[in-house]
Amino acid sequence: MGQTKARTLKGFRDYLPEVEIPRTRMLRRVVRVFESFGFSPLATPAIEYADILLGKSGDEGDKLLYRFEDNGGRDVALRYDLTVPLARVVGQYGNLDKPFKRYQIAPVWRAEKPARGRFREFVQCDVDIVGEASVRADAECMMVGLEVLKACEVPKYEMRVNHRGILHGMLDRAGIEDASQRMTSLRALDKLDKMGKEKVVAELKDAVGLDASAIASLFEVVERPIRNLNELRQLQAFFGVHERGSQGAESLLELVTILEEAGYADQVRVDLSIARGLDYYTGTVYETFIVGHEEYGSVMSGGRYDEMIGLYAKQGQPAVGICLGVDRLISALQDMGLLSEDTGTADVYVTLFEEADFGHNAGFARKLREVGLSVEMSMSAKKLGKQFKAAERKGCRFVVMIGDDERAQEVVQIKDMATGEQESVKTLDAPNWLTERVLGT
Repeated sequence: MGQTKARTLKGFRDYLPEVEIPRTRMLRRVVRVFESFGFSPLATPAIEYADILLGKSGDEGDKLLYRFEDNGGRDVALRYDLTVPLARVVGQYGNLDKPFKRYQIAPVWRAEKPARGRFREFVQCDVDIVGEASVRADAECMMVGLEVLKACEVPKYEMRVNHRGILHGMLDRAGIEDASQRMTSLRALDKLDKMGKEKVVAELKDAVGLDASAIASLFEVVERPIRNLNELRQLQAFFGVHERGSQGAESLLELVTILEEAGYADQVRVDLSIARGLDYYTGTVYETFIVGHEEYGSVMSGGRYDEMIGLYAKQGQPAVGICLGVDRLISALQDMGLLSEDTGTADVYVTLFEEADFGHNAGFARKLREVGLSVEMSMSAKKLGKQFKAAERKGCRFVVMIGDDERAQEVVQIKDMATGEQESVKTLDAPNWLTERVLGT
């Protein structure tokens, strides 16, 4: 067998320990927040029948599917997101308690052009509420998302929220009736923060076919500032006879009122340019940006998709959710120098004087693990200085030494790598001694 060149596909990446360790710790924080709101975990297959996924994320989404024929001749695809598989699950299992509150953390795949913080395989962290039509569910999903960013120690962030009803009212007001033009107009407006107004206007004119009057009417809404509840009420009146717009503004007013009463006003802003390019959104839509670093794009997004589950079941279900793009957030924090440099996984490092002592050391390490400590043992009886350097490289706070004299006296020597102090501790007392200093208990 010849040698194979080691390489990764473009748009894919390996996560070496210095990145994977803080990434794993971040995911643990995310899970704690999800479960603190009462969400339960769900897992679904990476591969679905292609017809399950096709047509749910629009034509652009279909083009980005990794689709192929498997060895059984079945037409299958890798999941594009976690929302469509959730809709399939709800349609397939009719006896789920409602509201069904689930979270899922798993990789998804999109055959799109790689860019800064954008990969073809990436992890999504979703929370969704199925079976609750009120904006209270929208508010809870948004609150979960904001608490996740706080737990991940993102310095400053802003969730920008809009409503599809307002967008449809905007299209109605502009006199855009053709279904294809309506959807392509929203997709063009969704690129406003990436392309700028000039290029979006050109796309609306040349690709979508709108005249100057219709484009001006769209931007009269998109660029309208909404800084407080009173301006939301004025927006409701602004739409007048265009019912979908006024109803969207009314729903958004109720949502923002809840968020303000809950103490999240400083982290949420109404932005009438937020459109979300996916076809399945029906109500609230939101995107979240790191303030001062908007070039990374939205690190968290979502919205309401009340009609999707009806594609898989006789009876539809209201649904709303939010998704954290972990890999994009990790990439942003890493570039900003805000990713933790602590990549150690063990609290304690146990040195080895003689290879024959490994079994004895393993027994001691077992006692430490039983009280909740993480322990790494040296597997080589190399020079003690090299073992200390290994412990320092791995970020271990304490180093334990057990030689023949220590075994005879039933003590261990423990060095605090932070202070340089070394202390002799009775072997039986060592687990509690270390626990008090590592875990604070």
